[in-house]
Amino acid sequence: MMETGQVRDFAVGIEDSAIEDLRRRLAHARLPEKETVEDWDQGIPLAYVEELTAYWRDEYDMRRVGTVLSQWPNHLIAIDGLDIHFLHIRSPEADATPLVMTHGWPGSVLEFADVIGPLTDPVAHGGKAEDAFHLVLPSLPGYGFSGKPEAPGWSVLKIAMAWRALMAALGYERFCAQGGDWGSAVTIAIGALAGENIDGDPCRGIHSNMVWVTPPDEVMANPTEEEQAGLDRIAWYRTKDHGYSTQQSTRPQTLGYALADSPVGQMAWIVEKFHGWSDCGGHPENVYSRDRLLDNVMLYWLTNSAASSARLYWESFNSGEMPQIHMPMGGSIFPKDILTPSRRWAEKTFRNIVYWNRLEQGGHFAAMERAELFVEELRAWQRAATG
Repeated sequence: MMETGQVRDFAVGIEDSAIEDLRRRLAHARLPEKETVEDWDQGIPLAYVEELTAYWRDEYDMRRVGTVLSQWPNHLIAIDGLDIHFLHIRSPEADATPLVMTHGWPGSVLEFADVIGPLTDPVAHGGKAEDAFHLVLPSLPGYGFSGKPEAPGWSVLKIAMAWRALMAALGYERFCAQGGDWGSAVTIAIGALAGENIDGDPCRGIHSNMVWVTPPDEVMANPTEEEQAGLDRIAWYRTKDHGYSTQQSTRPQTLGYALADSPVGQMAWIVEKFHGWSDCGGHPENVYSRDRLLDNVMLYWLTNSAASSARLYWESFNSGEMPQIHMPMGGSIFPKDILTPSRRWAEKTFRNIVYWNRLEQGGHFAAMERAELFVEELRAWQRAATG
């Protein structure tokens, strides 16, 4: 059993000195020369970095991130000695389904800003009372306002155990779990902890918008057109987009020195992924506003969490083969995500798929990019998972 402390209220505060320091750094940023190509093939283009830097320095509201987060109840709870920050938004519907929803990297709880209202109060947003969720949105260890582990051990599996302890501490005897990116890995681990004892487990079902599975032999040998597209996406990721992951899973501390010292570096490191992993037609601002992009960057910058967030890769990569999952599971496949497996592909790991859908739009940060589609997916999965 994991030890849990008392739930404490938390107020998001931004010091004047932090804003002054950030403005000074942005004003004196030293940038490299222009890339030698006319697209994003070598990384985020200089011209766009200059635009974002100028906007961040001169026009962006440096306190926006605090204003956004303070719309909802913020809390801290110590779990095994580490403070975990979380949002807890109860539905007006008393019988709502408790749901712990987990973000990934380079995201944050801010990804869920546009779906909190529709998920917790569906009647006010075109849904039905039975679609309602009580939401628990924790920040991963080392991310945002959660504590930074001071010793190894906070792997995906330990986080899954912590989230179970969190839900119990909040009084939820039964709950569901959802996530994408690292949040998907945590969610899958929550399901794996139940083993085959589904009826006796407090978790009733899991959902992922990035289904974390390895293609089985039969897919590799004879892929369908849909599966070949998924394999091609993995091949692109491995050959053109995987460098960040290798660095964060092997030398997160070394990377941290650069990103902790340079807000422009931190911004570029993050925003590049909102381009490459989104269904944005070539530019992230086709689907995200500059303010929303910078809100997320600000959360990393203000909490100095470049290294601590990257350590999750070091903790969890190559941690062993995934077991079979017997928990009722749902998958929503957005076409521009990193992993876009078929149902056949997923069935080798997930033995009880109750909902599966492949969408025509959207990418990795689905809740932030396509909020309406994301909400409808969770509602459809909930109906299938809970009957």
